[in-house]
This record gives sequence, structure tokens and C-alpha cells, in this order.
Amino acid sequence: MCSTYNQENYRNQTASTVQDEKNADMNNWLPITASRKAKWWYSAFHNVTAIVGAGVLGMPFALSQLGWIPGVLCIIISWLVTFYTFWQLVELHEVVPGKRFDRYPELGQHVFGPKLGYWIVMPQQMLVQVAIDIVYMVTGGKSLKKFADLVIPSLGDIRKTYFTIFFLVLQLVLSQTPNFNSLRGISLIAAVMSWSYSMVAFITSIIRGSKQHPSTYGVRSHTTAGIILDAFSGLGTIAFAFAGHSVALEIQATMPSTEETPSKKPMWRGVVVAYFIVAFCYVSVAVSGFWAFGDLVEDDVLISLERPRWLIAMANFMVFLHVLGSYQVFAMPVFDGIESYVVQNGYFKPGRSLRLMARSLYVVSTGFVAICLPFFGGLLGFFGGLVFSSTSYFIPCIMWLVLHKPKRWSFHWFASWFSTIIGVTVAVLAPIGGIRQIILSAKTYKLFS
Repeated sequence: MCSTYNQENYRNQTASTVQDEKNADMNNWLPITASRKAKWWYSAFHNVTAIVGAGVLGMPFALSQLGWIPGVLCIIISWLVTFYTFWQLVELHEVVPGKRFDRYPELGQHVFGPKLGYWIVMPQQMLVQVAIDIVYMVTGGKSLKKFADLVIPSLGDIRKTYFTIFFLVLQLVLSQTPNFNSLRGISLIAAVMSWSYSMVAFITSIIRGSKQHPSTYGVRSHTTAGIILDAFSGLGTIAFAFAGHSVALEIQATMPSTEETPSKKPMWRGVVVAYFIVAFCYVSVAVSGFWAFGDLVEDDVLISLERPRWLIAMANFMVFLHVLGSYQVFAMPVFDGIESYVVQNGYFKPGRSLRLMARSLYVVSTGFVAICLPFFGGLLGFFGGLVFSSTSYFIPCIMWLVLHKPKRWSFHWFASWFSTIIGVTVAVLAPIGGIRQIILSAKTYKLFS
């Protein structure tokens, strides 16, 4: 009897060891965990690239939907809430001693259970990544066309669809970058570009506003229903601008970790630097853009700015370069999930052919949707509320409450519940306004125009 038990125990241990070795081999190949040599400043520019994206250009538009005081207040509250929830994710990365939760769904499985946790977190994270990449496809084509129109007016008759296709082709090439750490050069350029075009938008808006600005500052709509629905969409636009949480654990996974220096130390240092850059960019662009144009500002403030011509052209080209890199930062977790699934289920073996086929299919799919639905402002509001608020505003808080069970009315108990209430409110209201914005834009849109 004892011998049978020992044999069974040995077989279980052997099977467990084989599975651990298999998982280790997978992690050494998958794009998120293939390299763990990142420095703290990698965290800084990865997070700037992820957060200060196309959303910053929609901030003045959000103020035109919400009004001065509610708009600025919403930006500040969102910054504080997401700064806190980012800290929670960084701390939870190694909440179990000796184990790292390298991916958002893995942490969800630990908190809510293997099946429930996976299906709570994975679909929402994937929707965030895909939604951002669709919006960045739209932004890339739109910005490149604006650049071409300003620099070479004779190209004005070329459809925006062709510029989006050109952006798609470049993404097909960049998508073959092996792993997250290999993106550091591209991500650094993207981070510099995002800061640069934010400052161009800020300075040129100040110059424009000092010469001519509205005498009054109202909101875009003039009916009660329109004002309410626009406000909902504005909430979603702001939520969209704080999307970096969906790649936070994956960025931290690229960093080395020891007992003396756990990965949370360099990661948090980079997050702090990134978040103060975010604060300056968002508030400066939002306030200056709305001050200069009022409720007539476009959903992309660079479209409203036309002078000086060469500088606005350069800013649009900076946006193009930024979204080239930012698209890949958000696509990496998707690539990781697709490649993990097809290898574990025996459809493919790890290798270049898998990366070429899987990643190319994903890039083409997001490009097709972007060409069919190029509604920048509406997409920001719709996606911002639908999934961004959950991954950035309240899922980290719920995880914290479940794992740490803070004492009632303590700081972390109050902060977690406050953030959750804010996030759920945005998740419920913002998609309604975003859908309305898409419907209004679709009335004057021709397919593949």
C-alpha cells in the first residue's frame, strides 16, 4: 500500500516537474517574458508611450463636452485614481513570495480562481489592447494624411484609407520584433514624440488663444439630452487617456527581480516619472486647447491648429511616429496571448512562421476595422468607458480588497471603494455617449473614403 502511494506520489511530482519545465521553456520564448533585463527608465518611457497617446489630443474636446470646471476636475480625479491603482498593480506583481504574475490574467486567476479569474480579466484586457490598436490605426492614417496635406497640398485628393494602409504595412514589419524588451528603442522614440507633440499643441494653442479666443466658454450641445450624452462621452475620452494599466504587469515582467531588489522598486520609480509627465501633458493640452478654441475645438486638437503650418505638420508627423511605437506596446500582450494559446494547444510550434502568421493576421484585422470605422472622437468615448475604466480604475482595487482585506474605513479600504465607484460610473455612462458620437459621425461618412 505504502509502495503504491509512493509510486503515485513520484509520478505526480514528475508530471509537475515536466509541466514546470514546459512552462519555463514557454516563458523563455514568449514575447513578454523572453527577456528580463529592463532598467527603471525603461518603465518610464514604456509607460509614457502607453499613457500619453492619442488620448491627450482629445482632452480639449472632452472639456468642450464637460465644461471648464467639471472637465478639469474629471482629469485630476482620474489622474489620482489611476495613479493609486497603478501602485496597486505594481505591488501585486509579486504579492506571493517567490512568484511573479507576469500577465494581468495570471493575477486574476490567483485572486478569483483559475477559470473565473481568467475569464474576468483576459477578455477585458484584450479588448483594451485591440481597441487602442484600432484607434491608433485611425490616428496613424489621419495624422499622416494631415502631414501630407500641409507639406504637399497636391496630395490632398488621396484618400485617408491609403494612408491607413501605409501605416498598416509599417506595423506588419514592426510586429516581427521578437519580444517586449526588444521594443525599448522604438518605445523611447515614441515617448519622446508624445512629449514633443503635446508641447507643440500646448504652445501653439497658447499663441492662438492669446491672439483670438472665444468670449464665452460653453459646451458643444445646446439641448439637455445633448449636453448629458456629450458629458458621458467626455468621461470616456478621459478614461481612454489612462490605459497604461493594461500593460503594467507585462512591463514589470521585463525587469529582473531579487529578494534585495524586487521588481516593484525600479518599476515604481519609472511609473512616478511617467505619471508626472502625464499630468503636465494632459492638463496643459486640455486647458490651452479649450482656451484657444472653446466648444469649436476638434476631437483631435491638432486638426484645429493650422498655424504655423510647418510646426503643425511636424506635430502630426510626431503623432504618426508615436503611434507606430505605441501600437506595438499594446499589441505585445495580444501577441503573447495568441502565441501561447496556439502552441499550448498544439496548432503550431514556437518559431518565426508562427509569429509571422499570427501577428500579421492581428495587424490586418485591426487595420480593416480602423478603415471601416475611422471615428476618432466617438471611439475614444465608447472604448474608454466600455473596457478602459475597468482595467484601469476598479479591477486593481477589487483585487486589492480580496487579497489584503483592509480594515473598514482605513485609507486603502476607502481609496479602493472610491476608485471602484468612479470606475463603474464611467463604465456605465461613457459608452452611451460614445455610441451617440459614432452615430453622428457616421451620418456624413462614406465607406473607404
